[in-house]
Amino acid sequence: MSAQQDRNAALLAGTKYMRPSVTSHVLPLQIDIAKTAMLDSATITTLEALEIETARTAIQSVAELAKLKEVDHMGGGLDLIPALTMTLAFTDYEKVEFTIENAHCSIGYYATLATLGFLDPQIVIKKFRQSLDIPGHVSWVPGGTQLNGGRLGVMIPVAVGQALAKKAHHGNGAWVICHTGDAGWISGQALNGFNAADLHHAPITFVMHRNGIQLSGSNKQIMDKDPRPIIKSLGIEIIETPSLHDHATLYQAYRKAYELAQAGKPSMIYPTGYRETLADFAHCLGIVPQVEAFAKKNNVAMETPIWVPGALMSYRDVDSMIECVFLDNQLPGGKGHHDGAMMGRDANAVLSNPMLQFSAEQKAALEAIRAKPARVVVTNARPKAGTKNLELTAAQIAEVQLPEVGKTVSPRAGVEPGYAAIAKAHPDKVFIVSCDLDPSTKLGKAKTFLKKEHCWEVSIEEQLATFLVNGASMATHKPQLCVTSTFSAFYEGIAREGLEMWRYQRNLTGANEGLNVTFHLSHVGSCTGRDHFSGWSLDWVTLAMGYLPYLDRFYAPADARSAFVAIRDLAARYGGHIIAIPRDNLPILAKQDGTALFNAGDAWEPCTTFRTTPGAKKAILALGATAFLADEAVKQLAAAGIATDAYVINGLPFGAGQLDALIAKYPGGLVTIEDGLIATKEIGLRGFASLVASNAQGKVPLQHIGITDPRVAPSDGHHELWQYFGITAAALVDAVKAL
Repeated sequence: MSAQQDRNAALLAGTKYMRPSVTSHVLPLQIDIAKTAMLDSATITTLEALEIETARTAIQSVAELAKLKEVDHMGGGLDLIPALTMTLAFTDYEKVEFTIENAHCSIGYYATLATLGFLDPQIVIKKFRQSLDIPGHVSWVPGGTQLNGGRLGVMIPVAVGQALAKKAHHGNGAWVICHTGDAGWISGQALNGFNAADLHHAPITFVMHRNGIQLSGSNKQIMDKDPRPIIKSLGIEIIETPSLHDHATLYQAYRKAYELAQAGKPSMIYPTGYRETLADFAHCLGIVPQVEAFAKKNNVAMETPIWVPGALMSYRDVDSMIECVFLDNQLPGGKGHHDGAMMGRDANAVLSNPMLQFSAEQKAALEAIRAKPARVVVTNARPKAGTKNLELTAAQIAEVQLPEVGKTVSPRAGVEPGYAAIAKAHPDKVFIVSCDLDPSTKLGKAKTFLKKEHCWEVSIEEQLATFLVNGASMATHKPQLCVTSTFSAFYEGIAREGLEMWRYQRNLTGANEGLNVTFHLSHVGSCTGRDHFSGWSLDWVTLAMGYLPYLDRFYAPADARSAFVAIRDLAARYGGHIIAIPRDNLPILAKQDGTALFNAGDAWEPCTTFRTTPGAKKAILALGATAFLADEAVKQLAAAGIATDAYVINGLPFGAGQLDALIAKYPGGLVTIEDGLIATKEIGLRGFASLVASNAQGKVPLQHIGITDPRVAPSDGHHELWQYFGITAAALVDAVKAL
């Protein structure tokens, strides 16, 4: 592991942009859309010149890849450039930001940022897909978007969450622009995102790059549906414009979209394209000889009526662009360039085509904007996990009332005052996304302290909820708590992609990491009432452990008082958190002297000493809800003359060397117990048991208690169910004796 960390350090040290902070001196391309009624000719000429420069960089970059016999999505990348250039003119990186749903088009993104001066063009050309600085999909770099993409459709709801949080933080002027493509809009998460944008009046605009081509063919071959009526039915206003390549009309579409956003109305700019003859198309773009030659080769008359997409795949790469238009119109010789490549092509010949040449006016426009004082943009990394976030004062903690020793209550009795205290203390910094379950997950009281702009109900769209809080976390780097709660079983299945997103959200420092988000898993384990398997969460421990590289902490409270401590701790620390709360009633844990084991002001710790016995060489490690069973087990073992200690495992990760120390302390062996799936004959250990086993590695005897066969179970209450699965004090006694 230390060798891997050394390699990480060396890789990051060799980068140019993976830093805690990068100051960029860039071209002053800024348009105040609130005050500028229309673009003047000088601005349009400047935009055209910048786009040509960008396209040339993109083509040279993919030509370098061709030397490695690699391809890229150059077709979509070139299509992205014109609209993205205009988007960047509006972006201020505070109130107004952007993202890219069709993130495979990343060469257009990096090349555009290079033209503006955020990135070195030669690094983009030489290192695209060959470095951590310029990877193959959209990732965060100076001047770019924090919302790293890679899975189609995902960034649509995430951008909605970012827009809603920006609106709450900034009010008027907040706006998020999300570029999207022909495929991602139909994904379930995208449709849910459109619905949420309308439901909560997000200040967001989607720009669809409707070039008519998807991965393996044209839209007509893959998904022959008009997006407009579907997206409109979800509450998104459609703003039609003929082409994303017509700067004057595109700007008017953006301006209308901005006005709608300020009124709380999400919209989509949709390029309709237009009908004309092949000859008209060629003449309009100044490529008559090229189109005539291609048409002749494929026996297509220049008078043939065609549909010209409003977003042209491979725009300015003339030969490829013509092939795409032919494919869109089902003409002979048509070819898609989703995976646009330069293999087997002469880069100089491509760069010499007429659409990549500068006019005298365009050259002058470039010289003029480069002569102006640079715009200074500082891009700061998100804070490190564990950085100070939302804390409670001693006085605020003292106001909290928690169940006393002797009570048997659900840990949810600590959840409610926990989130309520944070929301009351920091009402402008807490966001709660609900899935119609607040009365059960116990976040409802916290919402009473918040403005409606901070509370987003999305019904049973659990996956959407996780995307929204992920997006909200990127609305600011300042302290805030973004939390969504639902039943753990839904996280294990439906909402999993919201967790997966953490795996590919790169910080500016180069590390993929969890965001400043809390995923609240309620009703963990097998004891979720008499619902039988329908509501069970048997893999919750393994799920959380799988995301530990991206988490600050994972919490598994054992009673109501420890649940409060966990919530207070997760709010106080910046970073990704999972908290797992049992549904059923559990006794308030007490120390051996009878006082409460956990108190409201206690510091959270992954492992708490629960029971000690003089001379103990064996110990029980009880995760979460199972902890109370260890008390009775230790008593029975003491009566049998077997000295045994017991610990409550409150979550993960352990502190440095802490688990190793526990293992070394008990040469007689350890027993783990948890309410979750720990083993099958086919796959071996999982869950908390697997962590202890992998660290012990034969150093001490081990026994593990949990669910080993989840296929059959009774529909009974808490204790009956645990009895059936062997999660009992008696089983602990037997396990310790068997060490």
